[in-house]
Amino acid sequence: MNAMADVKVMKTAAETALAQTYAQAHASLPGGATIAQQRAAAFDLFAKEGLPHRRVEDWKYTDLRALMRDAKPLAGPPDAAAKTRAKAAGQMLGDIGARRLVFVDGAFVPELSDTTALEAGLSIGSLSAALADNDATLAAHLGKLDPASDVAVALNTALMGDGAVIRVAAGSTIERPLHLLFVASEKPAASFVRSLVVVEQGARAMLIESYEGPAGSDYQVNAALELFVGDQAHVDHVKIIGEGSDALHVSTLAAAVGAKARFNAFTFTAGGAVVRNQLFLKFDGEGTVANIRGATLIKGRQHADTTLLATHIARNCQSREVFKSVLDGEAHGVFQGRIVVRPGAQKTDAKMMTRALLLSERAEADNKPELEIFADDVQCGHGATAGALDHELKFYLMARGIPEADAEALLIQAFLGEAIEGVEHAGLREALMDQVAAWLKARAAV
Repeated sequence: MNAMADVKVMKTAAETALAQTYAQAHASLPGGATIAQQRAAAFDLFAKEGLPHRRVEDWKYTDLRALMRDAKPLAGPPDAAAKTRAKAAGQMLGDIGARRLVFVDGAFVPELSDTTALEAGLSIGSLSAALADNDATLAAHLGKLDPASDVAVALNTALMGDGAVIRVAAGSTIERPLHLLFVASEKPAASFVRSLVVVEQGARAMLIESYEGPAGSDYQVNAALELFVGDQAHVDHVKIIGEGSDALHVSTLAAAVGAKARFNAFTFTAGGAVVRNQLFLKFDGEGTVANIRGATLIKGRQHADTTLLATHIARNCQSREVFKSVLDGEAHGVFQGRIVVRPGAQKTDAKMMTRALLLSERAEADNKPELEIFADDVQCGHGATAGALDHELKFYLMARGIPEADAEALLIQAFLGEAIEGVEHAGLREALMDQVAAWLKARAAV
């Protein structure tokens, strides 16, 4: 017997089911021959690597192979009942005057969406329609920002069904926020949504992604957004993950930012049983300023992972990364952040900080900030902390007559405020702080 013979790794039930899903569905998925080739190449990567596991460094703390016990069937078209329930979705944002594009179980629902009277320079469509029509914008951009070896994104490419395709023409200013609202029904199904947003030179837009679904349904979401930010453009991106308590959510933002642009990104995570939020950012042009922030509130046995790769390619760019997490019960929070400064990116100014606040002795935080610097004239730094509430500050508040629960709530709100205050839209910033207050009220009631 050859002792060096290849050892075949057994496929999990989820991996086997995903392979069967692709085999059964790929011929009916939208898109022509070129898209079919992209799908096949992406699925080949998954077939070779399998689901990410703890021996893959970038997935060390989120062993998807173990956490994803099964793979749900692809979600079918939403029925009338699901659409009716979706009418009430998105209330967590309040009335911020956004233009809503609604997706139910991953499928675009025009009758629930606001697609009339578009501002000058704004075009909106669905991915499935763009794939069917061989849309030129889609052909020029789709898949160009995919991280080459990421299996989660590869699965999204292989099985993508619908999503948004948005273009903001050069020099246009879109006053109303664009809200992509993804709603899951009660079906235990899987949706693979892919969106493409192109903001051209000198344009300005705010994009909101939000995800929500019912408690008690173990549905699965794999979402990806490719975002192209042109030179001198100003883009704000906010993602709100409020999935149901049993949901599995994996989402990816892949963005390329041009010269002298301003880019702000914020992620708010409070829902889902298992959440993995990925950001792959490239600063391609000189003189760009970027602020990347996030806030996580989890409890019970929730698991939330934020993984960030910010690559500085051009010189004289500034980036700030600030992520805060609050963990209660047996929750597990993960932050992995890596700033890469390429050889030509002199004068880069990049600083990253992650802080975790542990409200329980059983909560766990894994923070892993990293720097990879290949230029010699830069200012870069990173830091990470994890700890309990400051007892002296808490005592100070209680000594002035503030009840213990209220004192803790004030300290937690202040802790998260540093991250949330980076959201430029005042109405949205207020809505997010309201969500924090609601989470704290529910905690105090237990």
